Parts: sequence; C-alpha cells; structure tokens
Amino acid sequence: MIRHSLRLVSIVLILSRYRLDDLLEEVPVFRMTRYLRLLTGTRKPVASLPRGTRIRLALQELGPIYVKFGQILSTRRDLLPPDIADELAGLQDAVAPFPSAQARAIIEQQLKKPISELFAEFEAEPLASASIAQVHGARLQTGESVVAKVVRPGIEAQIERDLALLKSLGALVRRYHPEGDRIRPDDIVSEFGRVIHDELDMQSEAANASLIRRNFEDSTELYIPSIYWQLTASRVLVMERVSGVPVRDIPELKRRGVDLEKLARRGVRLFYTQVFRDNLFHADMHPGNILVDASDPSDPTLIALDFGIVGSLTPNDLYYIGENFLAIFNRDYRRVAELHVEASWVPPDTRIDELEAATRTVCEPAFTRPLEDVSFAETVISLFQVARRFKLTLQPQLIMLQKTLLNIEGMGRDLYPKLNIWEVAKPELEGIFRERYGLPRTAEKLARQLPSLLARSPEMPHLIYEALKLASAGKLRTRIDSSDLEQMGQAVSRHNRRLPGSILAAGFIIASAVLAGYEIPPMLAEYSLPALTSLALGLGIAWRALRS
Repeated sequence: MIRHSLRLVSIVLILSRYRLDDLLEEVPVFRMTRYLRLLTGTRKPVASLPRGTRIRLALQELGPIYVKFGQILSTRRDLLPPDIADELAGLQDAVAPFPSAQARAIIEQQLKKPISELFAEFEAEPLASASIAQVHGARLQTGESVVAKVVRPGIEAQIERDLALLKSLGALVRRYHPEGDRIRPDDIVSEFGRVIHDELDMQSEAANASLIRRNFEDSTELYIPSIYWQLTASRVLVMERVSGVPVRDIPELKRRGVDLEKLARRGVRLFYTQVFRDNLFHADMHPGNILVDASDPSDPTLIALDFGIVGSLTPNDLYYIGENFLAIFNRDYRRVAELHVEASWVPPDTRIDELEAATRTVCEPAFTRPLEDVSFAETVISLFQVARRFKLTLQPQLIMLQKTLLNIEGMGRDLYPKLNIWEVAKPELEGIFRERYGLPRTAEKLARQLPSLLARSPEMPHLIYEALKLASAGKLRTRIDSSDLEQMGQAVSRHNRRLPGSILAAGFIIASAVLAGYEIPPMLAEYSLPALTSLALGLGIAWRALRS
C-alpha cells in the first residue's frame, strides 16, 4: 500500500509538471492535486504545448509500461478526442537496453543450456530494445542467422504493480468522473492487461507467427520468419533473421525503384485476406514492424515482424463486419442499420430508420469527394462513434480491427498518396465472401457437422415423443438459472423464428449443390438416402414441436 501511494504521488507530480492536473481536477477526489503546482514550478514552454503532446510526454517520463498503455489507449478512438488519439499513436516504444549478460542468463535459464552450446555466435549489442523485450542477433551451430527476443528481467512484477495501480485509478475515475460510465476507464485498463500479458508470453507470440506463416506459406506477397521451437520458451523466442528495407524508408524504396503503388495495394489486400479469409490478423502492423524485400523492385514482398498482438473475431462478428463493409462500399445505408441490429451490436428495439439516417449522414459525404482522398478507416470509426448514440456495444477485437485498419491505410497512403482504398478493398472482400460463404464451402461445413447429427438422430424420435408426452400431461418442467430472463427469452424467440428457415436453407443448399454439379463432399456421400431422410424427418418433428 505504501509503495502504491508513493508511486501515485510520483505520477501526480509528473502530470502536474506537464500541466495535466486540470484533467485530474475533473475528478473530485483528485482536486487537491492543484496544490502540487507549487512543488512542480511553472514551465511556460510545456504549458503552451497542445494537450495531446503534453499527455504523450508525461507517459514517456512515467516509463515503458505507461508508454505501452498509451499505445493501447490510442486504439480507442471511439472514446478519445482525435488530437489525443493522434499523439498517443506516435508514442515510440524504444527504451534503454538492459545488459547483455542478463539476456544471456535468461536464455540459459529458460533453455537449460549454456549460450556456447545454443549458439555459435551471440551479439552482445542488442538490435532493438522495447518496453517488453529486446532483440539480439545470433548464429546457430548449424550456421543459420537468427534473432533472439528476450523478455526484460523483472518486467512481470513491474507490470503487475503498475496494473494494480492503474486498476485503482480507473475505478476512481469511473466512479467520480462526470463521464466515467461513457469512458469506462476500468474496462480500458482490463483490456490493456489482457494485451500486455499476451505480449509477455514468447511461446504465444511464436504460435501466432507460426500460424500466420502457415496461412501464407505459398505466398510471394507476404513473408513471415520461421520459428525455432527447440529454442523458444516462455521468456525467449528465437526466429529466422530477415533483412529488408523498413517500409517507412520511402526515399530508399524509391532509390531501389520499388513499385510503390503495387506495394501499397498489396498491403491493403493482405490485411483483408488475414481478417476475412483466415480470421487471424497481425494487429500491430505499424511501419516499425514491416520490412520490404526489394530484391525484385517490380514485385516487392512485405515482411511482417513482432506477433505479440494478433486479432481474431467471433464467427458472428466476422460475418457482420464484412457485410457492413460491403454495404458501405455499395452505399446501402439501410442494410448497414439492419446489420447493426442483426449482429446485436445495438438493442433490438433500435429504430432502423433513425440509424439509417445517422449512417447516411456519416457515409454519404465521402462519396462526394474523390475516393483516393477519403479515409475508409476513418469513415468506419466515425460510423461506430455515431452509433454509440444507439447504445452500440463493441468487443475489444473490433476496436483492434479499427486500429489495424487505420495503420494499414496510413501505411498505404504514405507509400502511394493516390491510393484508392475503396477500389482495392471492395473486390478483395467480395471475392473472399464468395469463397467463404458460397455453396461449396457451406456444403462442406454441413458435411462436417453431419456425423454428430446422425449419431444422435436415432434417439431424436424417442426424446421428442417423451417431451411431447410430458407436455401434454402438463408435467414438463424446465429449470432456468439466469440473471437476465428477458434477454434469454429474446434470444430463444430469435432462434425459433430462424429455425424453420435454417432447416429449409440447409436442404436447399445441399440440393442446389447437387443440381449445380458441385462434387458432393466425401463425408456427405458416405450416408445413405434413408439415413439423410430420417435426419430431416427428425428435424421436421422437432420444428413442429417447438412451434406448438
């Protein structure tokens, strides 16, 4: 408690030094901090800086954990004013390196062998140093060049200490700040804690990199370095060493004659492929994590690094966010409004016409200007901000998607200022959706689910008969444990309304696939017509029972 109190005092002093005590005074419990101005003195150059700049400088002085917190906070553009979000996005995650002797000791402790056995060479000078880990170059006994990423010593304890303090501050701000319920600072701190704990686990990062590499193993557009699993543990990650031109070094890319328009379009398409084809996307794709292989300037390859933060959506959100994007591309604002309700992002009683009007107000101005001058990412974010009036609720993964979309779009426009994001993204998304939700893929999904349905189908008539018998005798009892019966009732109602259509759609899809000449999936072909008929009949009986 004393340690937390001392840290809190030091935080308040730093905030006062950068004239951020005005922000604290909005919270009644912190109003006494105005007297700390006497201790921190007056710094006119600092006081004249914009508030976003002062916040960024204060976080940098507070230390690496707060720099990381500022970076995560910058993704919440649905909550922050644009000037603050822009400044926080510019936070640099570069800190002083820790001694290489400590890095060597951590590697030896984690991998249970001396450095001399693990590597033929190990570079003492780190290649990079950030708040969570630092990277050393090395060469394996077998001759391959690698990099070793080592988690900072003592960082876990520091993170837990600072997280506990941030949680306390977040709870106070939510309780006493006039807009605490809207800002939800405690939820933001929890989101930050989840992200930073994932970044601490090198095995988790290695798994992320390995899976994305497998998704693009035959690609000439994106390269992911290979992982050396035998040299990877919870605090050490060893991966292939790659070289390339930093994507932000545009003068060097131009000097090498790289086709910047092709590179920019490729970056946008790869983002949509990761999100909507694979449902696993690199969620920290700022320019510092991207290199360019310019060995063939006419066909450059992007190289992605640092997979501590990746994103993945629920199947429901993945479908609806893609449909939302397509509806925006097609200027179908009513469909955008309907999708928000269907996805349960807004309450079911939301007025469609009002949400449609709000959507039109945000999106329509974009189509009155040349599309190469319009930011699709900012249009989507503005739409979600407006939808907050309708009690919009979004999962953290969708916020992460927004942030990555901004990064990719910004990188593309830096490379090629005339890049038309809409022109690149629309056909890519349409093609992925045809593949992902078309008849062949849907038939395959049904075929995968068929064995478990058929395994239970012999029991269905008896179970349905017993249920109907109890119901007719008035003896059917249902035990419900729920804190929100109304919400559950709405969900059941929606399910019952959709069930007939789902059954008919399943039969229609399979029949259409056959009539259209698509190959029947092997799993589906194994079952006889009587078995399939029995299953369909059981489903039909179940439907009639539910309707009654």
